[in-house]
Amino acid sequence: MAKPKIAISLDSSLLRLVDSKVDGSVIRSRSQAIEYFLKKGLQEQSVSVAVLLLKGEHQPVALKVVKGKSLIRQQIDFFHRHGIKNLYIITQHTKNTNLLLGEISDAKINAEIIERQARGNADALKSIKEKISGSFVVMSGDTYNDFDMLKMIKKHSDSEKLAAMGLMTREKPSSYGTAILDGDLIVDFEEKPRHYSTNIVNAGIYIFKPEIFELFESVSSLEKDLFPKLARMKQLVGFFTYGEYMHFGG
Repeated sequence: MAKPKIAISLDSSLLRLVDSKVDGSVIRSRSQAIEYFLKKGLQEQSVSVAVLLLKGEHQPVALKVVKGKSLIRQQIDFFHRHGIKNLYIITQHTKNTNLLLGEISDAKINAEIIERQARGNADALKSIKEKISGSFVVMSGDTYNDFDMLKMIKKHSDSEKLAAMGLMTREKPSSYGTAILDGDLIVDFEEKPRHYSTNIVNAGIYIFKPEIFELFESVSSLEKDLFPKLARMKQLVGFFTYGEYMHFGG
């Protein structure tokens, strides 16, 4: 199939760099070099895998009707709109598991239920470690989020940090994890503090680089163990979702 032809302007130093990549074998021309590195750059910024962390006791929440369809279908639609191709739902087996399977049977993306008995949500996340090769999204299974996730993905990619956390503000943040920011960096994080000095809270959605698993030793909870560690390491960037959010769990 013929490729459309376009005209672009490049800085002379950038053009010399492009030309230096033409080796006559793998990359045979300037246009092929530009296409190759453009595609490579876009792939590095894209995220195609998402994980829902759904406690077995919260499966009825996933089946709850929200805006005309089940929460799990709303979550799948959200991921589909933002380029997610594969979804792993980490949960435990309950009497509602078959109903959950029915809800995802005709999903617009590849959705797989993984049953895992775990000490905490970070421990549960370890079950998909071998399935991960690039950056991936993680969302709490008892939350509804609707915002421009592509902007969050770009923020994560540009920051070059291990993790990005979706943020929002709440007048009464004591029932959420709270974040202290220094610019875009989250420099302190505390899960459901009794006393708080900020109204910036965790929106229950994150983007991780695959290297995050290297920090999972002695970590069972994302909120209590991993995020405070990432904050101390200055490896956790915040992103205000400015979208619609609902929390249905306990």
